[in-house]
Amino acid sequence: MPIRILPPQLANQIAAGEVVERPASVVKELVENSLDAGADQIEIDIEKGGSKLIRVRDNGSGIAEQELVLALSRHATSKITDLNDLEAITSLGFRGEALASISSVSRLTLTSKTLEQSAAWQASAAGRDMQVEVRPAAHPVGTSIEVLDLFFNTPARRKFLRTDKTEFSHIDELIKRLALSRYDVSWQLSHNGQVVRRLKAATTEEQRQKRVAALCGRVFAENAAFIQNQYGDVRVWGWIVQPQACSSQLQCQYSYVNGRMMRDKLLNHAIRQAYGDMLTADQQPAFVVYLELDPRQVDVNVHPAKHEVRFHQARLIHDFVVSALGDALSQLTAPQPAEDRVNRVQETSAYNYQPEQPVSSQVGRGSSYAPRQPGTAAVKRELSYWQHSHKAADAQTEAPAELQPATAASSPAAQTKITDAPLIVRNRYLLKQYADDVLLIDLVPTLSAYFAANTLTAMPLLLPLRISISAVQLRTLTQLADSFRRAGFDMLLTDNTVIVRAVPDWLRQTVLGHWLPLWFEQLVQHSDDEVVGVLLSMLLNANGVAAVTVLSSVPQVLSLPEYWCCAPLQLDTTLSLLTRQQP
Repeated sequence: MPIRILPPQLANQIAAGEVVERPASVVKELVENSLDAGADQIEIDIEKGGSKLIRVRDNGSGIAEQELVLALSRHATSKITDLNDLEAITSLGFRGEALASISSVSRLTLTSKTLEQSAAWQASAAGRDMQVEVRPAAHPVGTSIEVLDLFFNTPARRKFLRTDKTEFSHIDELIKRLALSRYDVSWQLSHNGQVVRRLKAATTEEQRQKRVAALCGRVFAENAAFIQNQYGDVRVWGWIVQPQACSSQLQCQYSYVNGRMMRDKLLNHAIRQAYGDMLTADQQPAFVVYLELDPRQVDVNVHPAKHEVRFHQARLIHDFVVSALGDALSQLTAPQPAEDRVNRVQETSAYNYQPEQPVSSQVGRGSSYAPRQPGTAAVKRELSYWQHSHKAADAQTEAPAELQPATAASSPAAQTKITDAPLIVRNRYLLKQYADDVLLIDLVPTLSAYFAANTLTAMPLLLPLRISISAVQLRTLTQLADSFRRAGFDMLLTDNTVIVRAVPDWLRQTVLGHWLPLWFEQLVQHSDDEVVGVLLSMLLNANGVAAVTVLSSVPQVLSLPEYWCCAPLQLDTTLSLLTRQQP
């Protein structure tokens, strides 16, 4: 068979197979055109699940008479003009295939009027012939598109349509997602002459919350936490459901990138990872999350239906979302006094944000609860990583000729290699074997001495952490400002709020949103020289994973005996300790 160019009619039907999967696909393309045209009132009328009639009316800018025929042609669009536009797409549509593809498998009528025209005009096209007829019509400023008898000329495609109820449920779900992407638009959805949804434009925070409650349900609204966070020109905001309220049934899981609804794998993975061990295997997260970034940093031209995008800095975006949502969830689940919870709600419930002050915040609806202990699998992963990272280094480390422990107890003097990786006992202690002796190392004074003698570099957080504090804590933190700086912290105090912008490297992998507020409370009762020691004592006494995390960040401590606070143990004492590891 010779190679030849396909006829336009056949090419349009092939494109329709990618764009027009079912009636909901038609509604999506038409409504996105209305939004691109600047409409703030959109009405969608459906008959028989969309197989008989799909009508979309809007009050947008309209289409000029001389462009009606062109609008139904393939690869004709007003959204982009050159390659530079393709690199920074701000519109929902840009391919110029939707109307041509839809008209090739239906009977389409397009009626439109611009503000400059004195009368409206109507263009009609049906099926493969694609002959467009233009005639005068009566219509206000805006556009109406009617799609009749979808797939009338492709019976094989029509047979794959489901029942009218099922097809309309897909359309209803689509309108829910679109309505959550544009709060400034009024929506009306009707099926067989009956109004199913009528949503007024939501311009205030209260109205937006009411729309979320109406579309996502009462349970979602009562258990959702509002979050917003910004790092540079990347911003994430929206609502996430508390882990305790997540069920096994699939609830609202809506994500948006620059106002475009997404089913992006990277975003879904990041959101699920943010919940982490807070969800059981049969629980499903629930969220309505919006990601905003420079259009030049995201490629939307990767999927015919535009359901997925490609981020130029994919890892950064993934980590940003995980950090923002994970930190919000950790603060949300951390136990707080009732007064603090009220203050936090009043402080962070505002919808607006300040770009010059990157912060993370959330509003919880419902009671808080204690965070879960790390799962066994997580502990094993951390131990495996730590042992793998440092076993080789420890195996090559020579013991000093004379050991000078920080306590009065003596230690072995013979030079020998470390025979095994240290074993963590009761979180804050290490067992290290030298020749025939075993040393018990207390990590709290050991690490405190090391941190005090060495300058620690402040590592900027991807997301600065905002923590509410009392007046007493504010005075204490102000007095300890120099100590915090020497310890590797960069914090900003404003009113009754501390904004943590950087922490020492050994602390970055811990749950800062949980530990730092507790630390600030404890510092009120301790002296200046105990700043780091108080935090280490809290971390290591309460959490074995924290001990592994801290040691993995400062492995050199294990080979610097001058900082060790240790004592030799007899074999029977060692066995006794090992048999009492259970908390």
